Amino acid sequence: MKIQVTGFVVHSADSNLDSEHSHTLFLTSWDGRPIHRHHFSGVTSINDGHDHRYAGTTEPAPSGVHHNHKYYTVTFMNDGHKHEIRGVTGPAVPLPNGGHFHNFHGVTTVNGSHPHSHKYSGKTSPSD
Repeated sequence: MKIQVTGFVVHSADSNLDSEHSHTLFLTSWDGRPIHRHHFSGVTSINDGHDHRYAGTTEPAPSGVHHNHKYYTVTFMNDGHKHEIRGVTGPAVPLPNGGHFHNFHGVTTVNGSHPHSHKYSGKTSPSD
């Protein structure tokens, strides 16, 4: 099965011919449907006497169909360490005036001088 994907590639402005360079691929549609992302952010639960703030952007997903988004970020440092946050959002929750958001929740990776994790949960930003 073939899926039509459209997008564009951006060349890194910092590169030159004598060194390695990179390109970033921005997808704009998947199987003929536009794709979108959501921002997410929040504060973890308090554990071991502290919490962590986090922020990120979900992976893209097609618009107009049932979907979820994968997400990944690293918490801001607090108490000398960080935690990873990763998972898959719940399904799209429609908004009354159009668009949607997704709920997400989970537990961070274990880290710290006293190994521990934190719970987190929230809602993504709305889609257009």
